[in-house]
Amino acid sequence: MKTLCVPAFVILTLVAAVMPLSAHHSWPVSFDRLVTVKGTVVEFRWANPHPMITLEVQANDGRTEKWQVGGPAIIRMESNGWTKTTVKPGDVITGIGYQFADGQKIVRLERVVLADGKEIRLYGR
Repeated sequence: MKTLCVPAFVILTLVAAVMPLSAHHSWPVSFDRLVTVKGTVVEFRWANPHPMITLEVQANDGRTEKWQVGGPAIIRMESNGWTKTTVKPGDVITGIGYQFADGQKIVRLERVVLADGKEIRLYGR
């Protein structure tokens, strides 16, 4: 019986150690260039794994587009000065970051400029 328990314990320990690593993922963005998206906040979801802001953006051709912009986990955003009330529906903000490589209107934010001109970073200071 002891011979069976040791390998089973080792396997369970390895699986437990690998599970958190498999849960982490990176944003599928193109780091070729920063994009800037300015729009009106429609929704701000303060939730893990990534708080997301839905923006209504005026496109160059005059149409209105919906963009999703977001940052890292809540704890990391809080360490950079964010709270769940930093932005609210109706606010006009400018998001600067990296767009999804497949062209989706989703941006991994590096920083945000609020309507009053205050700039808040999401990664680093």
